[in-house]
Amino acid sequence: LKEVADRTRLPRSTAHRILVELVRLDWLASTPSGYRLGGRALALGTLSGHGELRATAAPLLWNLRRRTGLAAHLGVLDGAEVVYLDKIGALAADDPPPRVGGRAPAHATALGRSVLARLTPEQVESRLSDPLERPTSRTVGDLAALHRELDRIRRRGGLALERGECFAEVACVACAVVAPEGPLAGISVSGPCTAVLARAAPLVAATARRVSAALASEAGPSPASHLYGSLA
Repeated sequence: LKEVADRTRLPRSTAHRILVELVRLDWLASTPSGYRLGGRALALGTLSGHGELRATAAPLLWNLRRRTGLAAHLGVLDGAEVVYLDKIGALAADDPPPRVGGRAPAHATALGRSVLARLTPEQVESRLSDPLERPTSRTVGDLAALHRELDRIRRRGGLALERGECFAEVACVACAVVAPEGPLAGISVSGPCTAVLARAAPLVAATARRVSAALASEAGPSPASHLYGSLA
């Protein structure tokens, strides 16, 4: 606090009030030794590396939100987690989590599972450890059960669904954005667990295919290989 007040030439009370607000908003985090960057600030580094992907997907996410009335998301795998690169909020007053830059266990989200289903079982196990984290009582708890769910996703043509497994009372349907080298990202819509997601599923799948095709067209002979490398 003293260093911040000295560098900014603000009164200590004013600097403290601003720091408390930045901690509340997750731009900073308070530690016993002082302050450090919070989750939202650290997420900016992750978001900046996917500019082409976000720009390509953005208008299609808007259209998906408009047609479904649900929150539309774009996310990528980062180890065992999903990082949400973009979100177009729901049309309803209640906008479900997560936020842009937020993270969630990949196995607990439809978006994460849609991408995991495009990997080999060995690649999945290299990212995750058994037993699996369980954000809610509905979350799949071990790798054997996760592999069974990933097989079901493959049989559904890549569509992944979950209800209340990552965020309580939130349901989600997702499909992966792919390139010849492998999965790039996931597209999803989410809403309350009472939402009828079956109606949105074909639109999600179509959006993921359109983003995949657009990226392949822009990338030329080696479609989106630079984007796939960021997920390795």
